[in-house]
Amino acid sequence: MKAAVVTIGDEILIGQIVDTNSGFIAKSLDKIGIETREMLSISDDKQHILDTFASLQNKVEVVLITGGLGPTKDDITKHTLCEYFGDTLVRNAEVELHVIALIERALGKSASQINKDQALVPSKCTVLHNQVGTAPGMWIKKENTVFISLPGVPYEMKYLIENQVIPKLVHEYQRPYILHKTILTYGQGESHVAERIEAWENQLPECIKLAYLPSPGRVRLRLTARGKDKQLLEEAIAANVKSLDMIIHDIIVGFEEEDTIEVVLGRILKNNQLTLATAESCTGGKIAQLLTSVPGASAYFKGSVVSYATEAKINVLGVSKELIDACTVVSKEVASAMAMNVQKMMQTDYAIATTGNAGPTKGEADAEVGTVCIALATPKGIVVEEFNFGQPREKVIDRAVIKSLEMLQKEILKNVL
Repeated sequence: MKAAVVTIGDEILIGQIVDTNSGFIAKSLDKIGIETREMLSISDDKQHILDTFASLQNKVEVVLITGGLGPTKDDITKHTLCEYFGDTLVRNAEVELHVIALIERALGKSASQINKDQALVPSKCTVLHNQVGTAPGMWIKKENTVFISLPGVPYEMKYLIENQVIPKLVHEYQRPYILHKTILTYGQGESHVAERIEAWENQLPECIKLAYLPSPGRVRLRLTARGKDKQLLEEAIAANVKSLDMIIHDIIVGFEEEDTIEVVLGRILKNNQLTLATAESCTGGKIAQLLTSVPGASAYFKGSVVSYATEAKINVLGVSKELIDACTVVSKEVASAMAMNVQKMMQTDYAIATTGNAGPTKGEADAEVGTVCIALATPKGIVVEEFNFGQPREKVIDRAVIKSLEMLQKEILKNVL
């Protein structure tokens, strides 16, 4: 089965908001064997919407639409759906009662007529009940394509996808299996990894495709298998992952279905009842931000000190001025002191510290632009390395963040496996 995802809204096209809905929808469809072929962002223009619907009609089996379902005049999706399907709006009594109750409960006032008009839906549609908002989802089929319209508010869209759309698609359509296996590699670039596994890649069976997903400091290798026999697909993936591991075992640090390194690392820390703190200079708190983006991170992450200026390293972290004067602020020695001191301050098993020169100028240190020192304080002592991540500034910071987490993961696995 094939699908297209359409987001409607001028605010997306002018960059006022970032479209996160499409990725969530595509991932949700992929889990049930529906392949997303297109993602489109289009304006709040009736003719443009009609043209887009017509272009997708019978080209894909499912069109997921988000946005334009609000109560104001600039939200035109429902009226445009009526024109496309030759339909009229009717008032859905169940939706209206829900809207009135929700407004009264949330705002403590009576629902206005504009609020109540959220209950107007095309007569031909199947209403998808939105328990967490006022705009219902709508399911309308024309010929070989079903059009599913959802609100653009992310938490409302997610509720409807998980509780209404996916169950209904699973019930009404026979779908193939789509299985993924992602191998996490660190320390070598995409081209180097590709050279090492070229012969292996050339012998992959037709049902399996390989994708390279590079980012600073790491390359993820995603195997995707499609077919009707789930067991055969699982066996084929397992066999090819095993043979790949024999070729590049030295750079494989784990496997994921969907999880990022911060999720994988968090799981390792939590499962082994280990705690972590960070002391960040050049990374400016991005390591802490990444770690705390994982729900439940408080079980293992205790806190961070962002000691961006030299004075903060001295006055907050307790790094001696004499050490900084002797070794410079960007040095293995200062990184080590930062890690040890934040480990003691937060009373954790492990600590990460970063200090470096991300550029564009040298700043307080004499170190070359791109130089970063990363230290780990562990129960057994200090591990510290110096890198040069080049330029530009954003690349240096991103690579330092990923390298820090990579170093920590490898160090923990040495001791817990």
